[in-house]
Amino acid sequence: MSEHFELLKTDAETDARRGRLKTLHGTIETPIFMPVGTQATVKGLTPKQIKEEVGAQIILGNTYHLNLRPGSELIRDAGGLHKFMSWDGPILTDSGGFQAFSLAKLSKLTEEGVAFRSHLDGSKVFLGPKEVMTIQANLGSDIAMVIDECPPYPCKKDDCVKAIERTTRWAKACKQIATDNGFLDTGHHVFAIAQGSEFEDLRRRSAEELAELDFPGYAIGGVSVGEPEPEMLKQVRATAPFLPEDKPRYTMGLGTPPQMLKMIAAGVDMFDCVLPSRVARNGAFFTPDGMWNIRNSRFATDMSPLVEGMENYTCRNFSRAYLRHLTMAKEILSCTLLTLHNLHFYLDLMQQVRDHLEAGDFASWSAAWIERYEAGGKGQE
Repeated sequence: MSEHFELLKTDAETDARRGRLKTLHGTIETPIFMPVGTQATVKGLTPKQIKEEVGAQIILGNTYHLNLRPGSELIRDAGGLHKFMSWDGPILTDSGGFQAFSLAKLSKLTEEGVAFRSHLDGSKVFLGPKEVMTIQANLGSDIAMVIDECPPYPCKKDDCVKAIERTTRWAKACKQIATDNGFLDTGHHVFAIAQGSEFEDLRRRSAEELAELDFPGYAIGGVSVGEPEPEMLKQVRATAPFLPEDKPRYTMGLGTPPQMLKMIAAGVDMFDCVLPSRVARNGAFFTPDGMWNIRNSRFATDMSPLVEGMENYTCRNFSRAYLRHLTMAKEILSCTLLTLHNLHFYLDLMQQVRDHLEAGDFASWSAAWIERYEAGGKGQE
């Protein structure tokens, strides 16, 4: 086993794993969900709420956006991202590689890296291995992601081969830079990102090539980029078995509660997604019976909490009727209270996963949980 990641238990019926990841700013119990704090903030919540009410162990920051505004040097001079945003727990930062995919019309890919036009003011920006590792060192990230090439879906196999080969080369460069500048030696982690689109042989090749480089952790990238859900899950299952068993595995940018449970069963340890906070700003909230919308007229006189018995500030103190009133009146507080609940719902689900893995009944519990969620959510959104 690696020094920073301990595999505590594996499930007898699935590939699910119970683990513990050590970082400079704390130990993370896995499987885990990571709230997204793109602009050095989880939208609508204070760091105290994120820790005490949501129960987050680790959050994300976005390298691309923070480098544009306010700038990584400013954050470095302010004492690093943790001090700048007053969050004392672990932080994972992405590299900006996904922005090359999502902002393709504003970017140009070369062997050296990605040249951007800023979406803010059109100014020129360049991100290569040196740049992304320098930025993340400035931020003081506990976990820094390598820069990778995320191929679109669908894509030609020849183009995908080029993408995974470039991804491997960039990963090597990123690790060498993080070694030379002392980033790794001082306890920070760098995670590589496996690609391969829909091609199972390329998924395996990418995972095995990166595994040979002995990174502290690994991510499965290039999923949820337009492919149908069955294809997405197939890509995860085609990648995870070929990543090192003694390192944490992270699927980037996903997903719904059932998707996460299915990916945990495939051997994934870590997740992030904007979904719970984004849908909250549109009135949606999660329950064990699916995702519902508080705008529904049937909640107008409903004095029950969003989820009976759920231990978060929103459920302990406010009724569905009140939350619907706030949402219909376009009060900012509705976004805060629904976001808090949704993120806590995700983190509470991860706690249940860990409990059932330890109890040895994850497979049956997970199947029943998914069945109830999917049955109850039909027609409710």
